[in-house]
Formats: sequence, structure tokens, C-alpha cells
Amino acid sequence: MAVARETLRSWFYRPWFLATLAAALSATLLMTASLFLAMHQVEQRESQEMNAQGERFLARLEQLFGQLRESLDDLEAQPLRSCDDEMIATLQQVSFNYRFVYEAAYMDASRICSNRPRQVGLSLSRPPDIKGPTYSYWLNTTTEPDENRAALMLGRGNFRVATSRGHLTDMVDLSPGSSLLVVLSHGTRAIPVLGAAQAWPPTEFWPLESRDALQVTQTRLIYRMPTNNPEYQLVLITPRTNMHVPAVWWWLLPASLALSALVGFMVFLLVRQRQSLDAELNGAIRRGELQVLYQPIFDLDSRNCVGAEALLRWRRPDGTLTSPDLFIPMAENTGQIRQMTDFVLQRLLEQLGQLLRANPQLYISVNLAACDVMVPRIGQVMARLLTLHRVAAKQIAFEVTERGLIDVVVARENLQALRDVGHQVLIDDFGTGYCSLAYLQTLPVDCLKIDKAFIDALGHDAASSGVAPHIIHMAQALQLRVIAEGIEHEAQAAFLSSEGVKYGQGWLFAHALSAVQFIELITRGRRLSNRRLDDEA
Repeated sequence: MAVARETLRSWFYRPWFLATLAAALSATLLMTASLFLAMHQVEQRESQEMNAQGERFLARLEQLFGQLRESLDDLEAQPLRSCDDEMIATLQQVSFNYRFVYEAAYMDASRICSNRPRQVGLSLSRPPDIKGPTYSYWLNTTTEPDENRAALMLGRGNFRVATSRGHLTDMVDLSPGSSLLVVLSHGTRAIPVLGAAQAWPPTEFWPLESRDALQVTQTRLIYRMPTNNPEYQLVLITPRTNMHVPAVWWWLLPASLALSALVGFMVFLLVRQRQSLDAELNGAIRRGELQVLYQPIFDLDSRNCVGAEALLRWRRPDGTLTSPDLFIPMAENTGQIRQMTDFVLQRLLEQLGQLLRANPQLYISVNLAACDVMVPRIGQVMARLLTLHRVAAKQIAFEVTERGLIDVVVARENLQALRDVGHQVLIDDFGTGYCSLAYLQTLPVDCLKIDKAFIDALGHDAASSGVAPHIIHMAQALQLRVIAEGIEHEAQAAFLSSEGVKYGQGWLFAHALSAVQFIELITRGRRLSNRRLDDEA
């Protein structure tokens, strides 16, 4: 199992494998997004066409119904009420005066007369589809494809007027399978005005109360046209016959492939760079390019040095320094941080062991990574080194960050074990993580270190200017010591001292020192000035 896991890990960390995987994933995502965009463009174009077609139909229908009603009003207003030559002439005159009146008729108890007597008369036997207070409506009076046939008929009193199919189709030519429907009875019944009858209500149809005019399904476009008459709705249904991939897809496809190849190439370069830096760091440990510097910690009242924080630095053979923010996280991810922590502990005792033995009140603090806090290994390593160099456990302190407390219960046990043998425990960069007051009360902690960002905010109107005093008062309530980091101005030191802070570190007192410089600082018993330190460096 372990061999298989190691084999998988080795494959996973190969640059070309990760690059291929990244390229494949990005190509899949990009092509999917491109296809979605192309299909969206198809739907948008269909929607626009449907909207335009529906608007043309609606405009023509409003014209038709308007003229049919006007013609009925004219017929109803004239005095003739019998089927004779004068009535037929009147009916012919109405059809001549109104463009959209194809046929006009009069009916009484015994006869029916029309302006088109030689054609099959209007179907007047069935009741109207819509009966209003003034007008009655007959829909789909003929389904024959002949455009010179009446399709819509309106009636008032004894008069009937109708329009032909041609007056509807001359605006929009319906595609095969399309239908123009009039929906009645609150959406429960639909009568085709043009085209074939449709199963009603369709499963895809949305409530008539909905404000959406267009419904797009996988097979059909259903467009509802608004009307001023609450008795009916006009619905246009058209099959989707143009579901082809649009031309934009053939532009997006190669662009997606090219971009995914670029992503794969960038991943390849990043992994190669990371592996190169990983290998360089591994070689730097062997070649001795890592060095330990010491940031002195001072008593703010007496200005005497009471200890130092051990800092790891990587100076390359060409003299350039690699930022700890770059190589420390990488070492934590690769597991090299344990080796680096051991290096720091061993080097500081080799360099400062004699100084610590001669100054029992002096201490050096070492930063621990999360992996060191989660296991008891560091206590075992420290015990062996302390015995070898004859240094007291209280002279080596350990700093942990709030972000390093992944499992508070496990961290508490391991930190307590370190305190039990005499080591001090400090919370570094306090206030930048997620350590709550409840956890802080249960952790075996001796001291809080206030992050430099909160010290810089002192004396300004920044929102974080009150964080440092709050941390100080909280630490005092918990009877914890406080160390302020990043003190650069005398005013900061004076304010912190007035707030009860006992210790601080920063460039106001000294830069990070080599072991020789730190030993000289302690043996001379005074603070080195920054100018002196720069000269000696």
C-alpha cells in the first residue's frame, strides 16, 4: 500500500503529468463554457426571431379585430334588415371599404345573404368560441390551406364579418408544425387560428399568470402575446428546427484549445520552478547556505537585552537572500521544515551554548511549525541537545502561531509537555489568526507577542489602532507577559511601556544580529546602535 501511494505521489508530482492534467481539465471547462455560450447564442437568436414574429402577428391581429369590429358597427347602424339586392350591395360596399373584411353576411330567421354568394357560406351553425357583451367571436372557421377562405369571424346582432387566412399569413409564414392558438377558459382550452391543433396544455407550458412571454424548451418555442382582452390569450408555438452549432463555436473551439494548452504550459513551468526551488532548498541545507540570526528582545524600562528570537535565513552563494515567506511555507508542505527546525536548534546551541550557560537569565525563542506542534518529537530532540550542551530548558522558548494550532487539543498536550520540562511557550503574531479567548485560556502559554502590524497602527486613525491596547489588557487579565514586535520609534516604546508592556523587539533597539554580534551585545551589557550594527555587518 505504501509503495502504491509513493508511486502515485511520484506520478502526481511529475511536471508533464500535472501540465497534461491541467490542460485537459481547462480544455474541458473552456469547451463546455464555449458550447454553453454558443447554445445560448442560438437560443437568443431564436428568441429574437420569435419575438419579432409574435409582434408582427399581434400587430396584424389588432388591425384585423379593429376593422372587423368597425365594419360590424357600420352594418348594425344602417337600417336594412332583409336579404335583398340592396343588402347584398351594402355588404359588398363594407368589404370594399375595409381591407381586412373578406366576407360579410346578414342572417335572419329564414335566409342568409353574403357578398360572396357563389362560395361555400360561413359556418354559422356552431355557437361562438367567445361571446362578449357586444361581439361574438368564431375562431378557425376553416382549416383548409386555401388562403381565400375565412379564418376568423365576428358577429353582432344579425351581421357577421370574416377575414381570410391570407390576411394572417401575409405577415408571417408559419413553418411546418407551427400553430397560432387562441387560449380560452382560463388556459384550459386552445383553438388553432392557423396551423394544426396542438395537444393542450403542453407539458412545457408555464402558468398564464407568468410575466415571461417566451418559453424555450428542447423541442419547441412557445410565445405568448399579450392582449387587452382578459377572455383569451394568443399563443404561437413553433418547433425548434434550427438547432445547429453556430459559427461562433468554430471560433471558440480553437481558442479554448489554445488557452488550455497555455494553461498546461504555465502549470509545467510553475511545477518545474517549484521542484527546482525544492531541490535548491534541499541542497542549501546540505551546503550550509542556511544561517541563523538573532533578533534581540529588550526590557522596555531598563533597555537591557533579555533574550532573542532565532530567525532562519537563506543566503545563496551569490549573496542574495531568499525571503522566508517563500521557502518556509514550501518547506512546511514538503516536510523539510522538521529538518530545518532541528538545524536551528542545533546551530543556536552550538553558537550560543557557552553564552547561555554564563547567563542563566538569558533565553532564545525558536519558531515551531504546525507539524512540530502536532507531534511530541520536538521535545525529544530538545532534550538530547540540552543534555549535550548543558543548557537549562527554561533558556529555550518556543513560539507558535495561531494558524499553527490546527488541533487545539493535541497542541495543548504537546505544549504542556514542553512546559513541564521548563520551556516557555509564546503565541507569535497574536491577533492575526483565529485563536479565541476560550482556547487561549486553556492553552499552556506564558507570553503573547503582538504582531508588528498592530504596533505600526499605534498613533494613527486606522481601524486597527486599538487592537494592541486590547491585546495588552487581555493578556494582563490572563496574567500573561507581552512582547511587542516591530518597534521602530521611541514614541511607540514609550506608549507600550505606559500600557504595562514589559518587553519589545524591533529596529529601534537592534536589527537581526549574527551570533558574534549577539554575543558582543550581551557581554558588553548594552544595546548596539543600528549604525554600529550596519558597520559590523
